[in-house]
Amino acid sequence: MRFRSRGRTIGLGSALGLTLLLALFGAAPAAAQEGVDSGDTAWMLTASALVLLMTPGLAFFYGGLVRRKNVLSILMQCFLCMGLMTVLWVVVGFSLAFGSSTMGGLIGGGDYFLLANLGHDAWDGTGIPAPLFMIFQGMFAIITPALMIGAFAERMKFSAICLFMSAWLLVVYAPVCHWVWGSGGGFFGFGEGALDFAGGTVVHINAGVSALIAAIVLGRRKGHPNHTSPPHNLPFAVLGTGLLWFGWFGFNAGSAVAADGSAANAFVVTQVATAAAACTWGLIDWIRDSKPTLLGVITGAVAGLVAITPASGSVNAIGAIGVGAGASLFAYLAVTWLKSKLGYDDSLDVFGVHGVAGMWGAVAAGLWATDTVPANDTNGLFNGNAAQLVTQIEAVIFTIVWAAVVSFILLKVIDLIIGLRVSDDEERIGLDLTDHRENAYTLVD
Repeated sequence: MRFRSRGRTIGLGSALGLTLLLALFGAAPAAAQEGVDSGDTAWMLTASALVLLMTPGLAFFYGGLVRRKNVLSILMQCFLCMGLMTVLWVVVGFSLAFGSSTMGGLIGGGDYFLLANLGHDAWDGTGIPAPLFMIFQGMFAIITPALMIGAFAERMKFSAICLFMSAWLLVVYAPVCHWVWGSGGGFFGFGEGALDFAGGTVVHINAGVSALIAAIVLGRRKGHPNHTSPPHNLPFAVLGTGLLWFGWFGFNAGSAVAADGSAANAFVVTQVATAAAACTWGLIDWIRDSKPTLLGVITGAVAGLVAITPASGSVNAIGAIGVGAGASLFAYLAVTWLKSKLGYDDSLDVFGVHGVAGMWGAVAAGLWATDTVPANDTNGLFNGNAAQLVTQIEAVIFTIVWAAVVSFILLKVIDLIIGLRVSDDEERIGLDLTDHRENAYTLVD
């Protein structure tokens, strides 16, 4: 008797013989995984992949907004983060963020260096294997440094970016991650009682403020603000926004670390807040300039995604409308008024969108939080708990100070060692050619 397998004919006797050999010499059965829930695991595998997709989405979003001579440099920098941050996270970053507290709670210890002692049982308090929790958190560690790229686009050395991103992950991101998600209190009691479901302080304020410092230390692009260029490929930016919006469901709903009601609520409010923010920015454009713009709508959508991130585990759909609308209002003011008022050159408005909208989202969690949301037992100001708003503001201030001071020191040290900024000629020619010897677009005869 014979049967077909992947286009090949195999005799039954051969198949039985192969089966016997596998039974005799195959690997030993895997050890049981205690506490692992298959449904939660399936969802978190999906959520991890969704969060990873956000970084290529960010590459297209930023890449479409810069000048055509720098688009490949943006794509390269985002993919750099996908590679380098993953390796750093596995080797040391995860341990610094989620290891047992050392140095008075400042940072995690060496429990999980090189993933030692991680095992394959369920991560503490969850129903998913520990390596899955590690890699889900690793996807956040990939995109958070990548967010900063937009602030110093078109003028920072690739070597300096490699060094800055690596150091920033370990000495800026990992400690804040440890305070908020790792030890549940941490350094000087930071994060004690603060609501940050999916990364308002850890991701967006942290990256947004650090990006602002980088833009200030580097200085303006040549010719800015007198000679500015519009987005070279707006459809690229729209595609990137769509990928970000899609992946953000894994970012927020995945932060429940379970397939449950908390994840469902985070999924719903992510959609609602983003939609409200997109509409709000479009409406502001329409009122102020008589025309709603696509660039405004997608920028508003990203601001809404940012703002709902810390609040997605504590507000309901109605509160999410307020979170989203406020995100566009405050981000719009930061982009159109604050930046020109202070004179810094944040190329793609990382601080205005991620930093400011992230601050608003953290504060908004202290306004609209309700204990009717699954797995949340904290109310905000509008539900009778003014103290929560104070806690949120304290967390925002602490994150701003930490990110600003440590990032400034890092940038100055790197500038002293290898220099931060490309030469005037390299900036004029474009980083695609000078850094990578490639062109995004070619002329065909």
